[in-house]
This record gives sequence, C-alpha cells and structure tokens, in this order.
Amino acid sequence: MIDLDADLELIHQAALDAGALAVAERERGLKIESKVGGSPVTSGDLKVDALLKDRLLAARPDYGWLSEETADSPDRLSKRRIFVVDPIDGTVAYMKRNPWWCVPIAVVEDGAVVAAVIHAPEVEETYVAVRGGGARRNGRPIQASDLDTLEDASILGDARLIEAPYFDEPWPPMRFEKRNALAYRMALVAAGAFDAALALTPKWDWDVAAGCLIAEEAGAKVSDHHGRPWRFNRPDPRQASLVCAAPALQPLIVQRCKNVPLSL
Repeated sequence: MIDLDADLELIHQAALDAGALAVAERERGLKIESKVGGSPVTSGDLKVDALLKDRLLAARPDYGWLSEETADSPDRLSKRRIFVVDPIDGTVAYMKRNPWWCVPIAVVEDGAVVAAVIHAPEVEETYVAVRGGGARRNGRPIQASDLDTLEDASILGDARLIEAPYFDEPWPPMRFEKRNALAYRMALVAAGAFDAALALTPKWDWDVAAGCLIAEEAGAKVSDHHGRPWRFNRPDPRQASLVCAAPALQPLIVQRCKNVPLSL
C-alpha cells in the first residue's frame, strides 16, 4: 500500500530545496543553451533536475522517472508508480526574474496522480495535495471558484484562443491574463484566484500532472477540450489540451469547444 503522506512529505521537501537551488544558481550566473526547437534550458534547470532525480529515486528506487530535462525511457511504462517532474516550469520567467515560475512534482500511480506539490519560490507559495485529502496552499485549504457563468470569468490563457473559426456562437466577455508556468496557472485556478485555465494545444505531462491533482482536490474539473479525462504514464507523455476550470464552468467551456479539433 502506497503511503501517500510519506510520498508527499518527500516531494514537498524536495521541491523546497529545488527552488532554493534554482534561485542560488541564478544568482551565481546562469549558463543558457537552446534545446531542439529553440526553447532555452539553463544550468539551473539541469542542476535542479539532477538534485531531484538523485534524491527522489534514492528514496523510492522502485519508482519510474519522467522529467522534461531527462531523456525519456520506456522503462517507466513498466512501473506502477513514477515521479513526473519539471525542474523549472517557466524557464523564461526564471531567467528574466519574473516571479511566475515553479517546481512541480507529481507521483503517478496506475495512470493517476496521487500526490503533488507545486512550489513557486518567488511568490512564496507552495501548493500540495494527496488523492482524497484536499488541496492546500502554504498549509491552508484552498477551493476552486464557484462561478457558474462564463460572463466576466477570469481566464488564464491567450485571448486569441476564442477567435478561432470553430465556435458556433461568440464567447461572452471574459478577462484574460497570462502566467508563464502551466503548473502555476492550474494552482491559481485551484485556489480560486482565477476561474479557469485554457489551452487548446497538447501539453507535456511534466507541466500539468501536479496541477491536475491539486486542482481536482480543490474542486476544479480538469480535462482536454472535448471533456476527456487525463491519464498519465503513457508512451506519449502529453495531454491533448488543457481545460482546468471551476466545476460549473468546465462543461460550459467543453461545450463551446466541441468543434475544435483534437491534436492527439
């Protein structure tokens, strides 16, 4: 039987230490390279990845590993439990000293997230959850918004999303804002600071796994834009799209997006 509280304690402390290491590494001066596709990777990303991989797998040697900064291996598919990690979600924000970056860590068991932490060092916010145990920010319970209409909803995403030609009817006026890290966006929805986070393109598991559990444990609903639930630790470590929303809003968003094609 998995000890969820022990796993949460493990990843919680690891995320705190990872955040401190990331800040210290940036103060020393980052080495920056470009990955295939052009996105940046810094010495901070790589050092945090090494710290987390060494510590977490030393503590749980029978778990698998999936991280943005580690070459993927099919070995994880044979594991009942895996860690899913983004050493630094929001690398560009981290590089530019914008506070909206974070360290998300999830424990996945049999395809579902069962323990999760999102640590955002520079806003001093740490979100945690275990399956069936609710979600907390800095030790206090959080709850998703109770908004039940899209009118004037606060959305984390690109306002141009709703200008696509697929929609049968115009969207009502909504307030759009941006935050760099996907995991942090989902945490903000979980805490009720925003009503929804929306993205209609595929998203990597390491960006969204921790946020999925934290949002759901806070009462939000998470799916792709056709309403399909997510599963993790599959050969392709991506979800088709992201709808993370207050429980009454998620079906309204899915209904509006029914004609938008799925990319996965």
